[in-house]
Amino acid sequence: MNNTVLELQKIERTYGKGPTALKVLRGIDLTIKAGEVVALVGPSGSGKSTLLHIAGLLDTPTKGQIFVTKKNATKMDDYGRTMLRRDTMGFVYQAHLLLPDFSALENVMMPQLIAGKSVAEAKTRAMELLDKVGLKNRITHRSGQLSGGEQQRVAIARALANRPAILLADEPTGNLDPKTATGVFEGLIKLVRETGLSALIATHNPELAAQMDRRVSVQNGLLVEE
Repeated sequence: MNNTVLELQKIERTYGKGPTALKVLRGIDLTIKAGEVVALVGPSGSGKSTLLHIAGLLDTPTKGQIFVTKKNATKMDDYGRTMLRRDTMGFVYQAHLLLPDFSALENVMMPQLIAGKSVAEAKTRAMELLDKVGLKNRITHRSGQLSGGEQQRVAIARALANRPAILLADEPTGNLDPKTATGVFEGLIKLVRETGLSALIATHNPELAAQMDRRVSVQNGLLVEE
């Protein structure tokens, strides 16, 4: 685990109890090293989102252990997991989830301010990231004034604002048309590579998955290397 950013050990997730219990994950093992970009593929309903939520400490496994930057998250209380998530992880969802009453700049500043950064620090970092995702001239625009692709670019910048060790993305271009999706995804991968970030990205698009270092898929509740 010397340069391991995320490690899942024997992760199981069961919903419900008794004969009607639904076992979604049946013993997942996954290791992601520093700087590694991994595609998570599989059909809808296979458990990709469940796995991402557990990896991101947003859900608790029924069994198994989660190590994030060598820290055992499964032994932490809610506050400890929240702090570990805040300090080491960035999230991008299919829906951008931007705050509609705030500008692009303010949306990217917000997680930094919550983490205790000064306004000046947060603004400088936000400007830098928005420039990198091609939105230097759109920083004062609110969410509703941006296109779908631009909104997702802001969401990507926001996810990287606190310099996380790993990015978790759940179908980050799923709501975009193919041409826009390709542009946004290529920008995401470029930014991840430039920063040396690790990433676990769920996608149903084989062309996008092929751009990553390796692919894993959820099949019958288990993780399979492709």
